[in-house]
Amino acid sequence: MPDQGYTQPPRAQVPDADVAIEHRTLRDYYVILREHLWISLPLAIVVALGYFCSQARKTPVYEATASLQFEKPETVVTSQGVVDPSVRSDMDLNTYIHDINSNRLRTSVVQSFSQPERLILQRAAMKRLPPNSPPPPVGALLGSVDAEPVRSSYLITITVRHEDPEAAALVANRYIEKFMDYLFESVGGKNEEAVTYLKGRAEQLRKDAEDAEKQLQDYMRQHNLVSLDNSINIVADRLKSVNSALTSARLELLSVEEAAQQIAEFKKEGKNLLEISYIATHGAVPNLKAQLSDAEQTQALLMERYLEKHPKVIDNADKIAITKTQLDKAVDLAIADLNTRLASARESVRVLEGEYASQEQKELSLRSLSVDFNSLQSRATVAKNYYMEILDRLNQTTTFKNLDKISLHPLDKAQVPGGPISPNIGAITRTSVGLGFITFFAIAIGFRFVDDRVKSAWDVESFIGVNLLGIIPQLSSLKDDEKIGLGDASSGSEPGNEAFLGLYSSVKIQSKLDFPKSILVTSTIPGEGKTLISCNLAACFARHGKKVLLVDCDLRRPMLHRHFRQQNTTGVISWFERGANLDGEIATNPDLGISKLGENLWLLTSGGRSKSPTELLENPVFPQLLERLKKHFDLVIIDSPPMGAVTDSMLIAERTDEVIFVCRFNRAYRKHIRLYIKALREGKNEILGIVLNGLSPRRIEYYSNYRYYRSYKKYYGAQT
Repeated sequence: MPDQGYTQPPRAQVPDADVAIEHRTLRDYYVILREHLWISLPLAIVVALGYFCSQARKTPVYEATASLQFEKPETVVTSQGVVDPSVRSDMDLNTYIHDINSNRLRTSVVQSFSQPERLILQRAAMKRLPPNSPPPPVGALLGSVDAEPVRSSYLITITVRHEDPEAAALVANRYIEKFMDYLFESVGGKNEEAVTYLKGRAEQLRKDAEDAEKQLQDYMRQHNLVSLDNSINIVADRLKSVNSALTSARLELLSVEEAAQQIAEFKKEGKNLLEISYIATHGAVPNLKAQLSDAEQTQALLMERYLEKHPKVIDNADKIAITKTQLDKAVDLAIADLNTRLASARESVRVLEGEYASQEQKELSLRSLSVDFNSLQSRATVAKNYYMEILDRLNQTTTFKNLDKISLHPLDKAQVPGGPISPNIGAITRTSVGLGFITFFAIAIGFRFVDDRVKSAWDVESFIGVNLLGIIPQLSSLKDDEKIGLGDASSGSEPGNEAFLGLYSSVKIQSKLDFPKSILVTSTIPGEGKTLISCNLAACFARHGKKVLLVDCDLRRPMLHRHFRQQNTTGVISWFERGANLDGEIATNPDLGISKLGENLWLLTSGGRSKSPTELLENPVFPQLLERLKKHFDLVIIDSPPMGAVTDSMLIAERTDEVIFVCRFNRAYRKHIRLYIKALREGKNEILGIVLNGLSPRRIEYYSNYRYYRSYKKYYGAQT
């Protein structure tokens, strides 16, 4: 009897050319780290310890710092003929820093050391040299010297790093002394002639500035001008805005006129208006086209399965007619909307053209006045700037003309450091710990991206592209006899009971075919639990009132007779070898030996083993056998060999109605499963989905968040 009340949800399919992108949560990364803990943790510890040892064994380096301060004068000046030693900007500071780092100052420092001071500089290097070796030159033993300005101040620090702490302080202080000597030799002096020249030039420029400003004010009063630039800018901005809007309106008009002309030509030539892009994308047209296409495809599929008078064929034909009517109305609405847009576009162009002409005339009128105004304004501004510049120089020169020496002194002398700055054990420890964490996370997450085995619901639904029918937990705690028959309502406390009930519900929901039908259960490699799934799924359907036949088509390595403790003397192989007789009552055929296992559940064993079962599976009598069995049973569940081992499953799949693919957690590779699923789809098989088998309860929690179990339990509870 056909199932009622179930609808087929859209199948998640991922084209082979697409790249699935996984969106991970913090929980996913926690699981990844936990799985690879014993690989990534030792490697992270080795990397961290290796870095710590390599850095901690470096030669100790000491640092000494001396600072130099420039006094800020009351008035800072820079004028021709007057030397200014004060610091006014970053450029001045950078100039002094360049002087400190120059070879001239370095040479002066080296030549200033006495013989005892030279021994201090050499003693660290002498410890590393062999006995009786000549000492290295002092010029190569100054260490690292860095001169840097202190931001937002008149300070310069000179930092020296050396292997000897006393030598570091000695070099820093000597650099301060020699730099001060250089400045005292380079600055100072007087210049009285500069003051006399600047006074005369300042008076002349003052008169020129006043005359230019008077002419500008007279012109503004004559033409009633307050701010000419602002008026011109406002008109110019408005003109640009109108021009931009006019261009857009004209382009819109051209586009609409072109579409209207194309529609007129299509109507005249009797072409399909849906070929026009404007109509094809307007309003509800795309959705109606898609609905019509889907309905026509559905009609083609229904016509292959049913006759013309079948209710489904008639209903779908009515749907096609209604959709076509709605599509014609949508096309008419698109044409009417286009005509409205055409009239609106023409009116917009007319209005904007008038506005553009008006603004253009205003701008021309204002610009005719701007030539004389700008000329007068520029003259007044230049004259005023010249006057202010000369006046400033005069004030500066008057204040600084008696300066004879620079106001400069060392702020802090360098002190002998009490400990090395390198190696810094604290910083090395922090870096080692950080490097260890980075290595730990990188290795753990890297292993996950390299590992291609199926581990989560995302692997099944997004990467492989099929439905996840259910998740079966690990049943290692159960005996072999206890693993068969799970899903019985009376054994609700057994591990996995709810999982198989959920799988039963999911298979019913995903299936689009009515009973009777046949379902093939296969996998990628041996040991993934397809026989366990077949047995318990068959038991679930039998307990829900369906007559179920469980068929062992793993003809190379049959297992079903062992699970149910049956003889394997009769079955598919023996029936084929004895002539494959289909006459009479097939359910009681002695060559097949179908045995009853319980209420509504029967078993058809393999009837032996075969090294080349393809002769039987490709024989036309095999699909005839399946069709005869479907007449006596509501559901035929076929347990087959793994697809990755032999090709038997592909031959069986061609003769069955639906396929269930079993995948054991962390066993089979995603790319292999995706390849076999593609092969099944190319063979026009109806794939119900994948069963993920062998997850521990803890892994089920972290990999699926129990979302499948919650939905299955809710559904099954509603049924009961």
